[in-house]
Amino acid sequence: MQTTHRTNTSHGGVDRQREEHDLVVSARGLSVDHGSYRAVDSIDLTVRRGEVFALLGTNGAGKTTALEALQGYRPRSAGDLTVFGEDPLHASAALRARTGVVLQESGHVPESTPRSVVGLWASLSSRLDDVDDILERVGLTHRRDTSVQKLSGGEKRRLDLALAVWGDPEFVVLDEPTTGLDPASRQTLWGIVRDLRAGGTTVLLTTHHLEEAESLADRVAIMHEGRVAVTGTLEEVLAARPAVITFDVRPGALPPAVRTRFDGLTVSRVRRAHRELDAVEIRTTSLPSDLLDLLELAREEGLPMDSLRATPASLEEVFHAVRRGEIGDGPVNGSTEED
Repeated sequence: MQTTHRTNTSHGGVDRQREEHDLVVSARGLSVDHGSYRAVDSIDLTVRRGEVFALLGTNGAGKTTALEALQGYRPRSAGDLTVFGEDPLHASAALRARTGVVLQESGHVPESTPRSVVGLWASLSSRLDDVDDILERVGLTHRRDTSVQKLSGGEKRRLDLALAVWGDPEFVVLDEPTTGLDPASRQTLWGIVRDLRAGGTTVLLTTHHLEEAESLADRVAIMHEGRVAVTGTLEEVLAARPAVITFDVRPGALPPAVRTRFDGLTVSRVRRAHRELDAVEIRTTSLPSDLLDLLELAREEGLPMDSLRATPASLEEVFHAVRRGEIGDGPVNGSTEED
């Protein structure tokens, strides 16, 4: 009697295979110790193909240590960590070839030029590209024969980025790429990151500029005291904090109907332009509907409102809530690292 073995092709098996294929970075229970001090404490983290993932952290959160482990520079103490399915601590040449890195600080020979720096990199890299093309890509064509010591801070970071994206790696790690840059240089680098994502490159970005993460990231994680305090899409993370509606009214003029309608309403007496007013603040997780209700009530009650503002939650507010311990560990809004 012949027995036939069949491969499991159930939807669950196919979905699992597709999910594993889509993961560039997978960390499960990752811990890293510095002697007796646990700098990274059992974190779960995934970075998916084609996304920009922002890894943020409070001071001493363990973000840099986690990044060092991910790049294979530091051994882990516990847990599992893979990049493209490989342990980065024992990365093959093939894995190295798929990854580009911009470190927080880099050094080039001051008398060298962008053309010579990239040319040297080309001779060392297994990836293929064109020196002039890559300099044009990062906006350094006009400075290609200028000595590195004469480049601005933004131009030096673009040179670092040129080396990282040489040969179109599938995965690029950007460690604080815009620290110390002026706004114009920062915008230039943001444009390069957006181009990378549009071309299908996966980007892991660490930054202290929260507006940078808001502008660029598809998903974010915020670390605090060695753990991932919150992670999810930008929308999910921002939904962890309420939006705020504020306006001013004459003292004592706020109708009871408005007070009754909004539970998260507070009133404080302020002095603006030499007159006293009641400053009203409404914290809400349903900004569109609550703002519409407020405007309708104001119309019905004949309530004039000065300086009306509706402000969605910001990543900065979430960050400080994490720092104060107001937001707990892990995914938000029911999302998981497996979704």
